[in-house]
This record gives sequence, structure tokens and C-alpha cells, in this order.
Amino acid sequence: MSFLRALRFASQGIVYLLKTQWNARIHLLATLVVLVVGLWLGISRIEWAIIVLTCSLVMSIEAINTAIEASVDLSSPEIHPLAKTAKDVGAAAVLITAIAAVVIGLIIFLPPLGYKLGL
Repeated sequence: MSFLRALRFASQGIVYLLKTQWNARIHLLATLVVLVVGLWLGISRIEWAIIVLTCSLVMSIEAINTAIEASVDLSSPEIHPLAKTAKDVGAAAVLITAIAAVVIGLIIFLPPLGYKLGL
């Protein structure tokens, strides 16, 4: 498979993710807010690296969760306790990652925010 073809498939996955998953759109909006705040606060290169990695991790886990849900729906269209478990654990992974992202954001943004606001 050519690189351009693989890139096209990945792009289709991103479009699907953002069109169909409300939480992915919320994570994208949060990412945009974080990027603006990071620019405003003038965070360091290392802090930018941490922020970019954290935001991309949240979006990646959201994408993996969506893939899990689609796979479970395909393989088990009827309600089954294991299907529920797979979906719940996938959602838990997103929640854990999002909580960690908030904590990382607070660690990075609170000191310069306090300084900028004179607190």
C-alpha cells in the first residue's frame, strides 16, 4: 500500500471520528483552547512537547475507543455482557487519559497563569 493511500484512509478515519463522535469534537475543542492558552502564556518548548503529546494521546485513545465500539457492534450486534465490558473498558481508557490530560494541563498552566494574573 502506498503512503498516500494509507494517508487517505487515515484521513477518512479522522473525518469519521469527528463526524460521528461527540466526545472527539469536545476533545478537539479542548485541544484548540489549550493551544491558544499555551501561546498566550508563552510556555516552554518542553512544555509544548508535553502538551502536544498529551492532546494527541487523548485523541488517539478516543479513536481507538471508537474502533473498539465499531468492532464490537460488528461482531456482536445483539446485547452481550462481554460486548458491554469491551465498550465500557474502552470508554474508561478515554476517561483515564482525559483526567490525566487535565492534571498535566494544570501542572503546566497554573504557575504561568498565576504569574500573568498577578496571583
